[in-house]
Amino acid sequence: MPVARSERLLTLLQTLRRYRRPVTGTVLAQETGVSLRTLYRDIASLQAQGAMIEGEAGIGYVLKPGFMLPPMMFSEEELEALVLGSRWVARAAEPRLAGAGADALAKIAAVLPADMREMIDSAALFVGPKRRDEDSADVSAIRKAIRLERILELHYGDEQGRISRRRVWPFALGYFEHVRVLMAWCELRQDFRHFRTDRIIDMALHDVRYPRRRTVLLKEWRETQDVPIER
Repeated sequence: MPVARSERLLTLLQTLRRYRRPVTGTVLAQETGVSLRTLYRDIASLQAQGAMIEGEAGIGYVLKPGFMLPPMMFSEEELEALVLGSRWVARAAEPRLAGAGADALAKIAAVLPADMREMIDSAALFVGPKRRDEDSADVSAIRKAIRLERILELHYGDEQGRISRRRVWPFALGYFEHVRVLMAWCELRQDFRHFRTDRIIDMALHDVRYPRRRTVLLKEWRETQDVPIER
């Protein structure tokens, strides 16, 4: 079965990325499974699309660092993954993030060749109905606190309706089938805790950076997967 040209160019780019020094066209042709003549045409096509490939026939080629892969270089399965991911975000995420996912996919589709753009429109990959529970917390503000490593102050209600005040260091947000869960270090418990976003009554984002790095908290949390959810 012949390989689509876009997928062939993607394979060539990924092969070039493995080499820090110039590699001959013969080696590249062997690794990508094409003739030397096709290899030269493909390199010219990539250069015309903006790929910073330096070199010439008989000497070798090298891809300069920093080149960003153009969206048109997605494989068919990668496009399907993007479509499915975008549709899941539209179902499971809050409106602002759901809209961002749809916008990102639209930007990608706008620069794709017509046949690949049609793949996005006709992708037969679907997700189930929207989640039932609604958030009482501003999930966009929670994501901002995570990005900026800022302290959040929560008023949190448990299953019995008891309300507690918590100062937490948010570092991750889990999107599950019916709930969203904030992962954080809780100053009150002096331990990691999970907080359901539909049970956060109100919250305040402090302009104070918590004293540890988010990546460190995340690494330590991953080592303690039996962390309880605050009920």
